[in-house]
Amino acid sequence: MTTPKLSEGAGHARYTYRLRVSSTARAALLAEWDRCRWVWNECVAKSRTVHAHNRKHPAGRLTCGPAQLDKMLTDARARTPWLAEGASVPQQQIIRDFAKSRSKALKDIDKRLPMRQRAGMPRPKKKREALPTLNYTQRGFRLKDGRLRLAGGISLTVVWSRELPTPPSSVRVYQDAVGHWYCSFVVATEVQPLPETGAVLGVDWGVKETATTTSDAHDLPHPQHGRKAQAKLTRYDKMVARRKPEKGQASSKGHREAKKSRAKVYAKIARQRQDTARKWAKRVVRDHDAIAVEDFRPKFLAKTTMARKAADAAIGATKTALTEMGRKHGRDVRLVHPAHTTMDCATCGARTKHALPLSERTYTCTACGVVSPRDKNSARVMLVRAGLNPAGAEGVRPPGALLPEAA
Repeated sequence: MTTPKLSEGAGHARYTYRLRVSSTARAALLAEWDRCRWVWNECVAKSRTVHAHNRKHPAGRLTCGPAQLDKMLTDARARTPWLAEGASVPQQQIIRDFAKSRSKALKDIDKRLPMRQRAGMPRPKKKREALPTLNYTQRGFRLKDGRLRLAGGISLTVVWSRELPTPPSSVRVYQDAVGHWYCSFVVATEVQPLPETGAVLGVDWGVKETATTTSDAHDLPHPQHGRKAQAKLTRYDKMVARRKPEKGQASSKGHREAKKSRAKVYAKIARQRQDTARKWAKRVVRDHDAIAVEDFRPKFLAKTTMARKAADAAIGATKTALTEMGRKHGRDVRLVHPAHTTMDCATCGARTKHALPLSERTYTCTACGVVSPRDKNSARVMLVRAGLNPAGAEGVRPPGALLPEAA
């Protein structure tokens, strides 16, 4: 399976492939992960020690940056043969990951963000809970004869479902909750332009339909992948709860097997959602030059009665797939602020005096008399706010003009 995913930096993408891991390679990977996990836990202990010292001695403050941690790793490899047996590249990379995590937590503290929004300081990785994740730079791996060869003599068989466009700059080897191994390459990519169509599209996110657009042919109905698998999930949830160990006791084999079975169902649902989102995004991007997308953040829906249905709709994942697909093919994707999009009239720009209840599915403008489905009107509002006015639209206010209020 290959999943090209554009990263934050323009011009780079991730290509993920399934790995066929032999028992020898699996043992070697887990041994490397044990060393990396030990390095991470040492970094956590060092960070906590520095924090305690700085609280007691404000005048003589110590630092715990990548330079100090690298020195700590060098000393540890010199006096610990078991650690020196492993490759240095993944151990150095896990220090970089720790430094990023700690820096993010400190920035959130400096910004005085609420506790629920903070990233939190890095915590120790437990053997039974943390999944293996190994990062290698160019000097830590190579591709030869179709196989991935890692530092330390580890050779892995890659399921090449698609060729890499350019030589990779780094690779991440990891195991998911089901027990499958994957490798994720970072490669430099170029924009792959599609033929111009001259069409524009407005997208409004919802729960009844995942995406309502200005084109009926491009609406995305709610796929309900999670609801279809709810019977299996309920069965495995009860099994996990029944086999849960007492506090302080290790998990039994039956408990771990039940968790693995449940993880398989969740993994299948995630793949179905991803497949649906990417196929829809590809069709939308192929047929339109510019797309106005509601910059909707569905996190608040987790505290409402629609939480389960909203989570099953995977609005966030679908939105991400659309923006990444648009960037990949050079389309103009514009994010629109979602405030008052259900209250404005797409034809005359009038705004209702009160927010419309969710039960009211038809938008009726008392200023110009236009009647249209609520979500369709919101999708057209996206086009207006993004400056992509649909052909034939009349009475649209110029940018910056005052809003007329509906009677």
